[in-house]
Amino acid sequence: MLKSRLITAMILIPLVIIALFWLPPIGFKILVLAICMLAAWEWGQFAGFMHPSQRIWVAVLFGLLLSLMSLSTPSYHHDLYQPGVSLSLWISLSWWALALLLVLFYPSSAALWRQSRFLRLAFGALTLVPFFWGMVALRQYHYDSDHFAGAWWLLFVMLLVWGADSGAYMFGRLFGRHKLAPKVSPGKTWEGFAGGLLCSAVIAWGFSLLAPLTVSSETLVICAVIATLASVLGDLTESMFKREAGIKDSGQLIPGHGGILDRIDSLTAAVPVFACLLLLVFHIA
Repeated sequence: MLKSRLITAMILIPLVIIALFWLPPIGFKILVLAICMLAAWEWGQFAGFMHPSQRIWVAVLFGLLLSLMSLSTPSYHHDLYQPGVSLSLWISLSWWALALLLVLFYPSSAALWRQSRFLRLAFGALTLVPFFWGMVALRQYHYDSDHFAGAWWLLFVMLLVWGADSGAYMFGRLFGRHKLAPKVSPGKTWEGFAGGLLCSAVIAWGFSLLAPLTVSSETLVICAVIATLASVLGDLTESMFKREAGIKDSGQLIPGHGGILDRIDSLTAAVPVFACLLLLVFHIA
């Protein structure tokens, strides 16, 4: 398992960096759209659609929704504050605040949505639509004047999430004693959580020294800390839905890593929250 995870990571990480820095905006948007459709196909299980044909329709519907939103957003890279985009990012803050309550009070909270396919699909939309626009908004940040400015921001968020995930795994294995959320994800510990935050802090510090990020240290720290906390919540939320659906992995698409959702669950929270803070709260110019 570990060997296949390492091999897959060694293949995927260079591909991610190539996509971030060298794909044009339309190509990057299409790529993220495809990833969201695959994630929606897997989310269909959480909503109770177990037959592949049903889940294909879920993926198609999500793809149509995102495509229609994209077509109704003209010249997006010239204006980061299109109403549909900014609304999606603001909504993500509300959704993840609600998701925190669902996780904290699970399994009692599941009584509110367990029997409703509509609600579970709505939760999927609240997760994937802001993620799509967060990715696009950050990548197209100042694209007219600097083709790589947004790529650096996205790489920063991804490194934060990967650092938190890796740090939590290592510290949890070495020092884990106290369960973080035993009813949702029994393997996670407070020690691992602290280790993940520490690794993210080191990455944020190092990245701020080496990468061309035009933002004050205070703003960067606030955005980084909240995005890292959101990434942990994204992971726990997907674990909650998987536990409720009775599945271990969202899919088998990525060898050693499970499905698409298993790889982007933390990013689905971290990316839109970070984008909202950076672009709409602090109004980074």
